[in-house]
Amino acid sequence: MYPDIFVHLDGSERAAARLGLAIRLAAGRGGRLTGMFARIDPDERGIIARRASTRLAELSSSAEAVFRQACAGQGLDCAWLTLPFGDPDCIIRDLAICSRYSDLTVLGQFDPEQDRDILPPGLNEEIVRQSGGPVLLVPFAGSFAGAGRSIMVAWNGSREAARAVRDAMPLLAAAAEVRVFGLHLRQDHPQTDLPRVNIVERLRRNGIEASYDVIAPNEVGTMDMILSHAADSGADLLVMGAFGHEGVTGFGRASGTRFILAHMIIPVLMSH
Repeated sequence: MYPDIFVHLDGSERAAARLGLAIRLAAGRGGRLTGMFARIDPDERGIIARRASTRLAELSSSAEAVFRQACAGQGLDCAWLTLPFGDPDCIIRDLAICSRYSDLTVLGQFDPEQDRDILPPGLNEEIVRQSGGPVLLVPFAGSFAGAGRSIMVAWNGSREAARAVRDAMPLLAAAAEVRVFGLHLRQDHPQTDLPRVNIVERLRRNGIEASYDVIAPNEVGTMDMILSHAADSGADLLVMGAFGHEGVTGFGRASGTRFILAHMIIPVLMSH
């Protein structure tokens, strides 16, 4: 699917879910998967000294062993990176930089109960903003090794949504089912008033058959509608733009994206 995938690992048990999905999504023989270990150093002295503490080095070594064992026999060119120390600001900066050198970045959803002392709270938001490419976020609860067979696209005609569709083409082309969830964000100019442009036709020209559902806003929040529709349709992966300019009642420019980041129930591919 994607010839070059970058996956963030932090030594937690939950990282195995995103690693398994990243391996499956990597292209066949000749594809490349890069794993990067990064987490806050449990020893603050290591952060101050700007070098890994003994404990952080041990966690990195264990994560690398898990990564290489999972990659063994998969026909992938696997590479390993690790941050030299666990400063929160450096974790965001260096992950963002490294993400720009791959076709897809795979991250784990931030769990406020488990990750508070492991990762910077704004890590995922910043990587989505700064990576320059698609970011696939995997929920902290559940198993998603087979994600991508039934995909829902959240479509509002924005630049960010268009970018997400382009970035998701390898996934959409391989899916057994694609559903487009059209959002009427402006009552005076609904998507159906634009017959000259049609997202389903655009997908069809790329060999992707998709259904199209149009949903008008109601008393339920837009982001709640997206997650509810994904659950009702049986989707196992959501594609959407992030941090768009479209105004949605009750949400600021970033709050809708943050809501999805906090409440996702299936993997979400985001592009900005």
